[in-house]
This record gives sequence, C-alpha cells and structure tokens, in this order.
Amino acid sequence: MRTEPNIIITGTPGVGKTNHCTLLAGNTGLRHVSINEVVKERGCHEGWDKGFQSWIVDEDKLLDSIEDEVKCGGCVIDWHACDLFPKSWVDLVVVLRTDSTKLYDRLALRGYAEAKLQENLDSEIMQVLLEEAREAYDEEIVVELRSDTPDDIEENVERIEEWVANWKKNNSKDGSK
Repeated sequence: MRTEPNIIITGTPGVGKTNHCTLLAGNTGLRHVSINEVVKERGCHEGWDKGFQSWIVDEDKLLDSIEDEVKCGGCVIDWHACDLFPKSWVDLVVVLRTDSTKLYDRLALRGYAEAKLQENLDSEIMQVLLEEAREAYDEEIVVELRSDTPDDIEENVERIEEWVANWKKNNSKDGSK
C-alpha cells in the first residue's frame, strides 16, 4: 500500500506543467518525474522527429522504465499526455488549461515551428487532453484547472497540496496523518 499519492499534471505544452510540478514537489516532498527528461536520459524513444522537434516516445519502454518508481508512490508526473499510465498508478489527474492567445505567445517564445505550434493550439482549443483524461480515468480523479497567470499557479498548487494532505489522511493505516 502506497503512503503517498501519485499525481499526473498534464496539459498542452506551454500551459505551465513544469512550473506546477516543481512548486508542488518542493512544497510537499513528492518527486517530480519529468517524462521529457526520462525519455531523453533513459533512451525511451525511437528517435527524433525533425518536423515536430521532439522525441518519438516508446511508450512501453517508458512505462517499464518508471514502473518501480511510480508504484512506490509519491510521484508528480509531468507530461503532455496521461492516458498511457495505468489507472492503478494514478490517484489524481490535473489537466491544466490556458487561454489560447496566451498559449500562442508562450509557444512562439519557445521558438516552436508553425506546424507544432498550430497542432498544440488546436489541441488546447479542442480540449483534447482533457477529453483523454476523462476517458482514461474515473471522473472523480480528473480535475481541470486554469493556468493563465502566476497567481493561478500558486492557487492551483495550494489546492493540490490540500488534496495531498487529505489523501494521506484518508489512506493512512490509522487515519491520523
């Protein structure tokens, strides 16, 4: 039985996932698991896609690579997708959303190629990642949060911290944590 929850923080690139995960991990002691870093560092890919300027992820290798770590609990998983992670690994899915104009500006500042920028904007506008989360996990563990401003990030992290404290209390052996 895990003593700490696993949380996925997902959303279109540029919505603030890494900022949320870094702050949450720092405030709670949970481990920030950046899937982008895992893919690069552990070779969980099939090569580089020049058009989209990103790794082609080998999902089976990725899941095998992080399985033991995640099964222990206490992970904040940072990635733009969530539906590949088994339900049994996940206690909360946070889908971050942002205004499309702000998202465009953020992605343009990152130097995204036009095709990649447009694909990500379309994904955000069509709520693709939110729908994927709702289809893959039980409704009660999927939460949609706005991430337009630095204040949003702080408020969201405080809300997730409260959830973590409640999860620990409700899942401790004696109920007193």
